[in-house]
Amino acid sequence: MENTLKVWRAKRNLTQKELATEVDVSRQTINAIEGGRYDPSLELAFKLAAYFDCRIEDLFDPELDRS
Repeated sequence: MENTLKVWRAKRNLTQKELATEVDVSRQTINAIEGGRYDPSLELAFKLAAYFDCRIEDLFDPELDRS
C-alpha cells in the first residue's frame, strides 16, 4: 500500500522516533511503514490520522490494484 506518512511527518518537522512516541509504536515500525514494508493495523492507521488531523485516506492509498 502506498503512503505519504514521510511527507506528513516532514511537514511537522518530526523524527521517526518522535512520531513513534506520539502514536505508541517503535521507530522501526514507522520506518517500515514509510518504506512500504509494513501496512499498519487499522488501530494504528486511525492513531496516525488523528495525530495529523487528517483522513486515513490522506495518509494511505487504499487502491489495491494499480494496473
